[in-house]
Amino acid sequence: MKRALVTGGARGLGAATAARLRADGIKVIRVDRAGDIDELVDITDEVAVADLASRVGPVDILINSAGIVGPNMPLVETTSADWRATFDVNVLGTVALMRAFIPGMVERGWGRIVNFASMAGKDGNPNLAVYSASKAAVIALTKSAGKELATTGVLVNAIAPAVIATPMNDATAPEVLAHITSLIPMKRVGEAAEVAELVAWLASEKVSFSTGAVYDISGGRATY
Repeated sequence: MKRALVTGGARGLGAATAARLRADGIKVIRVDRAGDIDELVDITDEVAVADLASRVGPVDILINSAGIVGPNMPLVETTSADWRATFDVNVLGTVALMRAFIPGMVERGWGRIVNFASMAGKDGNPNLAVYSASKAAVIALTKSAGKELATTGVLVNAIAPAVIATPMNDATAPEVLAHITSLIPMKRVGEAAEVAELVAWLASEKVSFSTGAVYDISGGRATY
């Protein structure tokens, strides 16, 4: 039985992904900093992440779903603290998990890593400069790691959703949500279950010749 670790697994896209992977018969370890989960871990704490890796042992699949939106405000009003807090979760947290679990995957010659980026990381959303920049970093991180690991059997890909109906977006300003929904040709937000289907495919053996790639799930918003 394959084993998967899903960060941000308590709700939203992480919870939907965990449920979808379990439906495929995969043993899933849900990680979050609160909620009904398997492992209570703050991914910005490198010591805690290292302890998690030693406690749960090797995994075959790593889903980096944990993330925060950060401040909804013009760039010039953001602070260095805003940037650090958002990058600590969205970028450095993802890096910490990858550093912790990639070696075991390489040793066994098989692994699947799916990082959660965003259409904001490709297009840039107004008043979400911090979030947009952090997700652009996730995209570049994925491309780099995919190339590094290309001959190891470990595939690293990212997904770039447009706005999805999740608890995380409940904190997004209504006018911001309205703007980013208006950019979607399908004229609706996505559902968590729709994203989970794409993640499940990327985490499977069905993917064999794709790594360092970014898969849009945007209702037609993506233009490149």
